[in-house]
Amino acid sequence: MHLPQRRFVALSLLFSVLGLCLAGCTAEQRSPGEGGGEPTIVRRPPMNNLGSDKRGKLEEMPAFNPDDRNQPFVDLWGYDLSHLDLRDRLDDLLNSSFDTRTKWPSVLPVPFDPVKVMELGRRPGLGLEELHRKGITGKGVGIAILDQAILVEHEEYKDRIRCYEEIHCLDHVASMHGPAVATIAVGKTAGVAPGADLYYIGESHYDGITAGTIDWNLSYLARAIDRVLEINATLPRTGKIRVISISLAWRKDRKGWEDVAASVEKARKAGVFVASCSMPETYGFFLLGMGRDPLADPGDWSSWGPGRYWAGDFFEGKTAALFSTAPDRGTPILMVPMDSRTVASPSGPGDYIFYRVGGLSWAVPYVAGLYALVCQVRPDITPESFWELAVKTGRTTRVSRDGHAYEFGVIADPRALIEAALK
Repeated sequence: MHLPQRRFVALSLLFSVLGLCLAGCTAEQRSPGEGGGEPTIVRRPPMNNLGSDKRGKLEEMPAFNPDDRNQPFVDLWGYDLSHLDLRDRLDDLLNSSFDTRTKWPSVLPVPFDPVKVMELGRRPGLGLEELHRKGITGKGVGIAILDQAILVEHEEYKDRIRCYEEIHCLDHVASMHGPAVATIAVGKTAGVAPGADLYYIGESHYDGITAGTIDWNLSYLARAIDRVLEINATLPRTGKIRVISISLAWRKDRKGWEDVAASVEKARKAGVFVASCSMPETYGFFLLGMGRDPLADPGDWSSWGPGRYWAGDFFEGKTAALFSTAPDRGTPILMVPMDSRTVASPSGPGDYIFYRVGGLSWAVPYVAGLYALVCQVRPDITPESFWELAVKTGRTTRVSRDGHAYEFGVIADPRALIEAALK
């Protein structure tokens, strides 16, 4: 998880350390299914209800505070609101995160409709649905995700899983983070590349938490990258893993950084793109995630603006401050959807969560999915040529605030990107 998302770090770690139990699976002893055979699943992490059983009826609807950066949304996951009068709470509801277990009153303020919000949040947007209808789904391309434990049985991606292994995975139950990134990459209704094959390794890149401080150890992440390359060597030429999605930024002051850097270099030499929050350092690519009003059309470029966690910096002209390595003047930044996304929940195989606010963690698997689409139509693509095409074919719009208009972009245009890749 990329650190600027402090609110997500806290949630992610809370759910990942429940039980602090090693799975006891030795990934090196397993081999993934080949040729469309049965997936290799070394463990099926139990469901995680995210504390819904302890929530029950909400006594009072919380108010949204736009100035509170530690809680940039109203948390309604799993709560029973059926007894509350919410007719005058439109702004709070439009800035809320909720799930399919949330219970609503019979009357809600217009135009808020949780069903519609959920459905809009599932759409990957930016014209991707049209590409999917044309058969451009990432079919025949492998995506590897290295993240927290996943709910293997979730309907959104269970048919895409070809392998689930674990390397130093401290998650006793399924996390909230893993199902989300899998959904965004390959989900059948919400994914960018719903036809791609998913190779997933559950991994914890720390030894534990001491007095609230994470004891980082990135060597486990390096082992997971190496394992992906081992798996890839067993796969047929058509169907190879072309991209690894890692929603994390690795810093030089953390234990194991050299190991990760070496493993990423191995992946590059093997022709595997490592999409991560550290792409500025590893590739010189700069990525940001966008925000959207929950009732706006995800397929309309004008619906998108700066993501909530960095909007303040954008309007103050401080975008470069978001990166550990600031982009050179004139270096384009590619933007993809991030906020207002509906993804799989770890609470059940048919459960979903709507996240009003996301983090860069949600943008990384989106880019991994885009790369898989391009690999399907142009197998010889490289990360560098992909990024160049994505920026060249992207769109620029304008966003307004306090009566001022700001140029906004470059926003990925998947259809134009595929057309350019086919030439």
